[in-house]
Amino acid sequence: MKELNYIIGDATNPTGQGNKIICHICNDIGLWGKGFVLAISKQWPEPQQQFLNWYKGRANNSFDQGQVHFVKVEHTPEEIWIANMIAQHGVKSTENGPPIRYEAVEMCLEKVAKNAKNKKASIHMPRIGCGLAGGKWDEIETIIQKTLSLQDIPVFVYDLK
Repeated sequence: MKELNYIIGDATNPTGQGNKIICHICNDIGLWGKGFVLAISKQWPEPQQQFLNWYKGRANNSFDQGQVHFVKVEHTPEEIWIANMIAQHGVKSTENGPPIRYEAVEMCLEKVAKNAKNKKASIHMPRIGCGLAGGKWDEIETIIQKTLSLQDIPVFVYDLK
């Protein structure tokens, strides 16, 4: 089992060699504009545009909780992909709790693991699901270990200074 690597830095500027997948949580109502997505959009326009198109076409595609859309943003010589993961219901806490959906996080990360194995990629992320989605890191970390670390996929978790 690979240990999680905690790094002080920016997940949109991933460390190390080889192919990389940057993961983040998206909501299921087609909104993009707060949190980590702002850093992604500042670096690359494609993930936002493809997320919005995916949402608009949801009647005829896979857009749903637990689904992932991979967007290639760097092509030379190492590839970087953004994993838009649908694992948040809405954007605000309700009487039913925060927007995070842990079961959907697990489903998404299982898809990310398969993709990472195929691409021989490492995984990079902020503390997904713990900002606007309202999740608890100890629960997210357990899911990451179960879906990625146990498969010996290198995972880097970034905290800004």
